[in-house]
Amino acid sequence: MKKEYLYIAVSLLISLFIYLFYRTEKTVVNEMLISIISFDTYAAWKANMVHFIPINDIVVYSLPEGLWVFCITLTSKPYYIKLRNRRIYCVFIPLVFSVGLEILQLLHITNGRFDLKDIGISIVFWGIGNYAFRNKAPKQNILASLNLKTVICVGTYAIVYLSHVFK
Repeated sequence: MKKEYLYIAVSLLISLFIYLFYRTEKTVVNEMLISIISFDTYAAWKANMVHFIPINDIVVYSLPEGLWVFCITLTSKPYYIKLRNRRIYCVFIPLVFSVGLEILQLLHITNGRFDLKDIGISIVFWGIGNYAFRNKAPKQNILASLNLKTVICVGTYAIVYLSHVFK
């Protein structure tokens, strides 16, 4: 699992980089940075980054979601949630969450714009996270014990809040 944590960290750092320098300053993570360094400093850094490292729109708008789905897929694989007598395997939650979020955007229930590319990229990254890394350990009830792995798992879900855009 150690190699997976390295992939998770790199994926989250790439997403953070994209959000900080290529997405709107209205996201939570950007507003946090602006409150620390000032809007003028942030705007200068962002302008320089965009000038020196131009990246295409699919990378800017779809890749971060795909990387996030990859991360939460990896951290969710060892767990299930027990509801009554049924086990819901957490590895499927990232896929349901990402597709569900796009549907909510389509219905204008949440901020953002519906994009089939986002769904496609999420499915691809979910597949990579689910099938490229085998976990032979028995599945555990995520609610049964609190440890570092479960905190990391829940934390990767919470990170999505940092990409929220305030209107």
